[in-house]
Amino acid sequence: MAVTHQAQQASWRSTISAKQRRTIAGGAVGTLMEYFDYYLYGLASATVFPTVFFPNDNAVVGTLSSFASFAFGFLLRPVGGLIFGHIGDRLGRKTALMITVIGMGLSTAAIGLIPSTNAIGIAAPILLLVFRMCQGLFVGGEMGGAATLVVEHAPAGRRGLFGALLISGAGIANVASAGLMTLVGAGSHSFFIAWGWRIPFVFALVLAVVAIVLRSKLEESDEFKELAAARANKPQERKSPLKEVFRHPKNAILGILIGLPQSIAGYIILTFGLAYMVSKGTHAQVGFIGTMIVGVLQIFAAPLWGALSDKIGRRKTYIGGCIGFALLIYPAFVLYGTEVAILIWLGMIIGFVIPGVAMQGTLQTMLVEMFDVEARTTGVNIGYQISNTIGGGFAPLIATALAAAFGSVWPVIVYAAVICVIGIVATAYASFRPDVENAGRLHA
Repeated sequence: MAVTHQAQQASWRSTISAKQRRTIAGGAVGTLMEYFDYYLYGLASATVFPTVFFPNDNAVVGTLSSFASFAFGFLLRPVGGLIFGHIGDRLGRKTALMITVIGMGLSTAAIGLIPSTNAIGIAAPILLLVFRMCQGLFVGGEMGGAATLVVEHAPAGRRGLFGALLISGAGIANVASAGLMTLVGAGSHSFFIAWGWRIPFVFALVLAVVAIVLRSKLEESDEFKELAAARANKPQERKSPLKEVFRHPKNAILGILIGLPQSIAGYIILTFGLAYMVSKGTHAQVGFIGTMIVGVLQIFAAPLWGALSDKIGRRKTYIGGCIGFALLIYPAFVLYGTEVAILIWLGMIIGFVIPGVAMQGTLQTMLVEMFDVEARTTGVNIGYQISNTIGGGFAPLIATALAAAFGSVWPVIVYAAVICVIGIVATAYASFRPDVENAGRLHA
């Protein structure tokens, strides 16, 4: 077995160059930070912020206010997507990625340093919203640049695998955010509410330093270098990346619709799901540990889904994930209602790791393959960030409001199913660049 494992590692290293490994690491560390920031904020929104920043006699109102602040941070993600998409398509993917990772680290750490509402009054939730919007601005430019850079460095027939490795970074973020929250929450509740929850947020500065070091070694892809050389020879032919994206508006619009199902999957299953199970009497620690388990599985499941998309096609893999999510969300919440830890963890796995990671592991590569190189970062950011804003950003808030209004999770399940149908139809009608279509069965 040891020989076989060593042979597999040797095979991987022989087929992936050192430059490609650096690119994957540099891209994935930013995705790790992006998801670390947002998963961490989601966990805190469900368990801490209602008490610290939105104290209210009515627990539902406090949770709604907390999730509203969660949604608020998504409003600047499309703006960040356009700003850093333009930078990435004009000045280089690396330049955009260095700026975004610094901004994400500073914004997240700042959230951890805000005094409570009891200490400084209304200034506390206002500061929370300000730093949350700053966080959203920089996160908005992250995935487009990372996905474009990594997929452009991928060898033929392995774009799906390379793109999915970014979502392995998201899995590590799941483990890190939930693990730190579990660790600081293991002591007294008073310490956790007063100081403990702040430690993971400030830890984002450490991640930012690691990301800066890794990204300082990145190189632009050959495709971008060729584009830059052509622009240098014909500067009068420079075109706005945004105009280039909307020269073919079909894919820009479909990219947004395609991204909706994957955008809500994690935030309904893991974020709203945590608030739901806590409201039923389950200790938050159970949800934190479950999120860690999901993260570990996500690290390994994402590249498997990406490799599968290289074999059977992105469309089939993504549509399969949409169908799976629509079918498995109800069993997941049934298991949440048991208040039995191992069954709750099983619900998180079948509700997210199976369908959610299938969608997440496929989406970014699919979006990259929908746009030409001169507008690719902008195109990916438009599809990914707008779908995450109108879908994922408001998903916990919408789900909480629906469950409270109807006294049941059934409206949440119907809401998720409708979003999945939209994603399926959009994926079926999307078109891809000619060189991608001619490459084989990638989009069969």
